[in-house]
Amino acid sequence: MDQRSDNKTLRIATLGQIGLQQFAPYLMNRIMGRYNASLRLDLRKQELTVPQVRALAVLAVGDGMTINELSVYTVIEQSTMSRTLDALEAQGLVRREACQDDSRARKIFLTDSGREEFNRAWPAMHAAFEQMFQGIDDAEYAAFIGTLQKILGNIRKHDF
Repeated sequence: MDQRSDNKTLRIATLGQIGLQQFAPYLMNRIMGRYNASLRLDLRKQELTVPQVRALAVLAVGDGMTINELSVYTVIEQSTMSRTLDALEAQGLVRREACQDDSRARKIFLTDSGREEFNRAWPAMHAAFEQMFQGIDDAEYAAFIGTLQKILGNIRKHDF
C-alpha cells in the first residue's frame, strides 16, 4: 500500500480488493438490518413498525423535536417520517404543536400513551442490543462508540 505524507495508510481502491467483510458501510448496514429484523416480530405484537418505534425512541430521549430533526435522528426520510407521524398521531401516541418562534413549523411530543408504548417496546430493543454486544467488553464497546462518533463527525451534515 502507498503511504500519504501524513503517515495515514491509503485505503485500497476497489471493493473487490477490500472485500465485503472488510467494508465498514456494508457491515454497518448488515448489522442494522439484522437488528431491525429481530425487532419486527416483537413490534408487530404491539402493532408498531420499526420506523414508528425509532420515532418513539428518539422522542423518549429528546421530546419536542421538529419533523426535520426527528428525520435526522431516526435516519428516516422526511416524507416517510410525516406518514409515520400521521399514524402515531392517529393512535394517540404523539401530538404536534406549533412552534412558538415559527408558526410554520411544528414540534412533535410523546403523549403519555406514546411513552407507555415505547416502554413496552424497550425490553425487546434492549435484548437485541445486548445480544449484539455479547462477548464485547466495556473497553471494546467504548472504543467502538468512540470510533462511530468520529465517523459520524466526518460525515455529519447537521449541527445535531
